[in-house]
Amino acid sequence: MKKTRRDMLLDSYLGLGGLALADMLAPSALAASADPLAPKPQHHFAKAKRCIFLFMEGGVAQMDTFEHKPMLTKYAGQQMPKAERTTGEIATFSAAPNRIIPPQAAFKQYGSTGRWVSGLLPELATTVDDMAFIHGIKVDNNNHAPAVYHSLTGNQFPGSASIGAWVTYGLGSENRDLPGFIVMGDRRGSTIGGASVWGNGFLPAAYQGTLFRNGSTPIVDLHPRPEAVASQRKELDLLKWLNEKHSAERTNTSELDARIASFELAFRMQSRAPELVDLSGETAATRKLYGLDEEITEPFGTQCLMARRMVERGVRFVKVMHGAGGDRWDDHGNIGERIPTHCKEVDKPIAGLLKDLKSRGMLDDTLVVWASEMGRTPFDNNLTTDKPGRDHNQYGLVIWMAGGGIRPGSTFGATDDFSVRAADDEIPLRDVHATLLHLLGLNQNRLNYLHAGRYKKLTDIGGRVIKEIVA
Repeated sequence: MKKTRRDMLLDSYLGLGGLALADMLAPSALAASADPLAPKPQHHFAKAKRCIFLFMEGGVAQMDTFEHKPMLTKYAGQQMPKAERTTGEIATFSAAPNRIIPPQAAFKQYGSTGRWVSGLLPELATTVDDMAFIHGIKVDNNNHAPAVYHSLTGNQFPGSASIGAWVTYGLGSENRDLPGFIVMGDRRGSTIGGASVWGNGFLPAAYQGTLFRNGSTPIVDLHPRPEAVASQRKELDLLKWLNEKHSAERTNTSELDARIASFELAFRMQSRAPELVDLSGETAATRKLYGLDEEITEPFGTQCLMARRMVERGVRFVKVMHGAGGDRWDDHGNIGERIPTHCKEVDKPIAGLLKDLKSRGMLDDTLVVWASEMGRTPFDNNLTTDKPGRDHNQYGLVIWMAGGGIRPGSTFGATDDFSVRAADDEIPLRDVHATLLHLLGLNQNRLNYLHAGRYKKLTDIGGRVIKEIVA
């Protein structure tokens, strides 16, 4: 009997050829399904149905925002003790001549939980009873690009699927006329890593994020000429027929299949998206809630308001970026001016988002995540400047979550007296990713994808779901 090429691969050494064939065919088989973004059931019941991920790029100083450390005030200007149980730059910098830099504002206690919050975040302080905090998170690298990749894709090297891609791969989308995964960047510039931090990586291309531009035209060519709609539909039908014919004769056509779907989505968006991006119908009270009436808060306030409108219309995952270029939270100097500015830009908009979601009954099934790629050091090694700053700290990341099944007012983990690293066992970032997926009803081990002969997942070797912050 004549053997086919597939038979030959299956009979090859240990069947590894067949495994490789399956790996090559899997993406196109999935993408060729009727609708890769059709809604899919959760792996287990969870309240959260969608996610807004707020990312503060540059490394937020935890001791100037959400970690109250009186020792930094008590020993301000003095040499900090060498950081124990650290390696690399943190161990080196803490042992070198340095001086402790105190918090840039006084801390006060808020809410029924008595949560300490910096005076730089007075609006967010009023919402702390709706949050769950995780302290002492460790990322795998002390440099920005690898840390950003790690935070947003689970891997410090480019090429992996982003969190939003994983979520839409696992759950699909609730809206057929808008992208399932939308990204809003900072209008002052691009993020570190560019599109790869919201890309699909090795997942089918249908799951990559769609970047909305900043300004009055977030979507290019959104408004077609009325007389062109009929001819445009005919052109798309012809293009779809040609592309599907081309795809049927080939394997591994994930990108082509995604392009076919994107053409159709773009056509539908021309009727749905104009209403989404038009904020003129929002009340004056809502616009004020998000800070759209103030110059410093208007840019990020607009992004947060757009995020609410997106999840309200069934978009599964919205990533909102803050910080770009010289305006990132990368405050190596002049923190006396820079940190208050960063905080002012986001404080009212984020608080407004949480309050708005809650008043509309949407916070229960919308998970809001606030994160950065790393924390900062409590000291500065530059002893001569009168405008000190803080360096990178891969051991001191703080993340909070709100809504969507978290335990309101809860806290997990803690850092040492100087806010350098976890006081006890460090918390690997994959634990946070595992918890995020769990809150959305996704099992980290079932959410996998065969690539290059290995089942890949967001949490790589696996993370611990932090049940202490789950309701």
